[in-house]
Amino acid sequence: MENSFFGEFEELKKKGIPATGRENYGGSIVTSSGLLFIAANSDGKFRAINKTNGKILFETDLPAPGVATPATYQVDGKQFVVIACGGSKWGGKKGDSYVAFTLPNK
Repeated sequence: MENSFFGEFEELKKKGIPATGRENYGGSIVTSSGLLFIAANSDGKFRAINKTNGKILFETDLPAPGVATPATYQVDGKQFVVIACGGSKWGGKKGDSYVAFTLPNK
């Protein structure tokens, strides 16, 4: 596995100390193709991870931490993943939005 810790502290990463790990709330989902989607911590990032080797395939900043379990759904054969961005579990940035991503076709 590429990284056995989940989440990073930006201030430590800037000092050359990556992969510190962070407290997590919320869960993950895994697609039939083996993509694990998770936000769940206060670094405010949403990640797609290869469930077999732990490699981060996609990472993006959310408007507020996604302290929730993502959901997936389909519309007209297109698969989406959505995450609630409410934050506030740690007293940091708060939000009230949902962010959805489309998955590429197989």
